Amino acid sequence: MSIDVTDATFQTEVIDRSMQVPVVIALWAEWCGPCRVLGPILEKVVGDTGGKVVLAKVDVDANPQVSQAFQVQGIPAVFAMSKGKIVSSFVGAQPEANVRQFVEALLPTEE
Repeated sequence: MSIDVTDATFQTEVIDRSMQVPVVIALWAEWCGPCRVLGPILEKVVGDTGGKVVLAKVDVDANPQVSQAFQVQGIPAVFAMSKGKIVSSFVGAQPEANVRQFVEALLPTEE
């Protein structure tokens, strides 16, 4: 599941939602080449969780408040939020295996 998030919807779509399910926040821009490489990988890997993780995409050019809140220095910047807190992050395009490991670490364990 992938949603486009704005400054206005960030609280509801990301922070509030992260109380129920981990949210991967992808900060990107239309002009960013590495973002276009990473985007489909994130969508595929998060999609493979069957709704256990949600992907929230934020266009940094259109939503400066979110990128300021995360103190983004470079994009793509990816953050994982669970229970309202950032639990991990990475910057730059990553191979699918790394992205899969990042996302799988968010899945609830059997305990």
